Amino acid sequence: MNADGQIPSRRWTLLFGSFLPLTVVVLVPLLITKWHWCPVTLSLGPFRWLGLVPICVGAMLGIWPAVLLVTRGQGTPAPWDPPQRFVLAGPYQYVRNPMMLGVFGVLFGEAILAESLALLLYLGIVIGGVCWYVIAIEEKGLEARFRDAYLVYKERVPRWLPRRPRSLHSG
Repeated sequence: MNADGQIPSRRWTLLFGSFLPLTVVVLVPLLITKWHWCPVTLSLGPFRWLGLVPICVGAMLGIWPAVLLVTRGQGTPAPWDPPQRFVLAGPYQYVRNPMMLGVFGVLFGEAILAESLALLLYLGIVIGGVCWYVIAIEEKGLEARFRDAYLVYKERVPRWLPRRPRSLHSG
């Protein structure tokens, strides 16, 4: 705690920012696969190891944008310490929510690797919750904070399916 009795934002964010994603992509999937509550499994044989590809790509997509928000955005991914500057670099040029795509990729890879339909169901629930949050809360906050810059960005960069960037500077 600092002299004002408050936890410094960046330290708190580092702690919570690590805890939440690890809970979503590690702890809950471990609990789901250990409970064996879903008797139906996928049978992929050696192809299950292909699940490592989306896990690795997803981990990169989860970490890289977060680093950009801290280093270029002068903030964090956490709602209580948001970026102060608009970030249009790295994966943010191709898709508006690269960190969430990273989480989805990790969960999809875990479902394949574990041959678990229950994890695929969990992934669907996570996608639904994230979509609701992004549309109902996050985008409204970004519009309020960055105004026209975000509106132009929103018009030219897709929310979920990456594509080649269109110039954000043309009229």
